[in-house]
Amino acid sequence: MSDYTDFITKIKNKTGIDLSLYKEAQMKRRLTSLYEKRGYRNFSDYYLAIHNDQQLLEEFLDRMTINVSEFYRNSQRWDVLEKKIFPMLLSNNRKLKIWSAACSTGEEPYSLAMVLSSHVPLRDISILATDLDVGVLERAKVGLYSERSLKEVPKKVLDQYFVNEGQHYQVKDEIKKTVQFKQQNLLNDKYGADYDLIVCRNVMIYFTEEAKDQIYTNFSKALRPGGILFVGSTEQIFNPAKYGFESEETFFYRKL
Repeated sequence: MSDYTDFITKIKNKTGIDLSLYKEAQMKRRLTSLYEKRGYRNFSDYYLAIHNDQQLLEEFLDRMTINVSEFYRNSQRWDVLEKKIFPMLLSNNRKLKIWSAACSTGEEPYSLAMVLSSHVPLRDISILATDLDVGVLERAKVGLYSERSLKEVPKKVLDQYFVNEGQHYQVKDEIKKTVQFKQQNLLNDKYGADYDLIVCRNVMIYFTEEAKDQIYTNFSKALRPGGILFVGSTEQIFNPAKYGFESEETFFYRKL
């Protein structure tokens, strides 16, 4: 047994996280650079250190999750969401049940609230945002972002929902109140039900085919009939019917 295989087993027992469901070459490379930077020689030594040091464990969890995000990422897709998908969903129900899965530092759920606010009052918006990494969820709750992550935000939205604080922008409380952040492992934890919209973008590319299959199946079960799954621009589902979906628009799938 290789020391990485042994590491996978021990991490699963300790945290419930199954690293074998992530693409091995990418994950191994990322974690090797981390333990070498910390002065460990192999995965065995690194696991012992993680086991005895909460701070190292949290750093490990932060490194194995992918926290690259920005507001209105791939802005054309957000136009489709605003002009077609939200009006379609709102024609059936004025109070939508929305889940931003693998939400990272919060740019995505806050973007959802801002886009939806052009259709319904903020008091009627409630979004669940989940991520595996507690550290990024804490940053998301603070809602403070660099100019770099705001480059796609329309000027009107920037003026309406952000406060400029020098090199950073603070999301206003009225938007922050629309989002509830919660820790969740997409590969292990229970999913909710009857969602109108699930957004999960730019994270599936890191999973094995087996893990993707499991997650798409669970997303389908979690959506109500007619509900929409919105995925990232590198994550087209080539066999949507397998999961009870049909393509509504590029990167948007409707549950049959």
